[in-house]
Amino acid sequence: MTIINSIKRFEAEIDIETYVKDYVDVETFLECCKACPNYNKVWSCPPYDFNPLDYWNSFDRFLVVGYQLTFGSDRTSEAMTEALVDFKQKFAEEMYAMEEELPGSESLLTGDCRICEGCTKSEGMPCRFPEKMRYSIAALGGDVGKTISDLCGIELEWIEEGKLPEHYALVGGLLIK
Repeated sequence: MTIINSIKRFEAEIDIETYVKDYVDVETFLECCKACPNYNKVWSCPPYDFNPLDYWNSFDRFLVVGYQLTFGSDRTSEAMTEALVDFKQKFAEEMYAMEEELPGSESLLTGDCRICEGCTKSEGMPCRFPEKMRYSIAALGGDVGKTISDLCGIELEWIEEGKLPEHYALVGGLLIK
């Protein structure tokens, strides 16, 4: 039984030059990343041995793909987390399929990489699955809240003291050459 009542999908396409100018601030979001326990411990998270702006600018267009999941009144933090983990996996599979349709494209997924248990970065070893590992918008300095609000018309909801959000937004996309 799922606690997700409805799922709405949104898409918007924008040229990379405009996206980088209006939505990317690597320094600001790198500071946010430093507060995360995955910082410098997961290959999909900063710091990187490349410049995120160069990465963005190696593509021409960005197809933003967002989902708004609406949860029922019976939602609990544990049930929402379980539902989100399952949905993120389906979202990743959708994005990998889109990559196959557009050679040279690369997807940006939601959150940190969860392909394997125990990332090898903290051991100083290379990624076990570099062909599947993907970055997130935020990890490359993109403003996810502004992106989904401006381009898809979805406002992010945050957990407040004693109150879980009714909606949850997941944002990824496809970088296209």
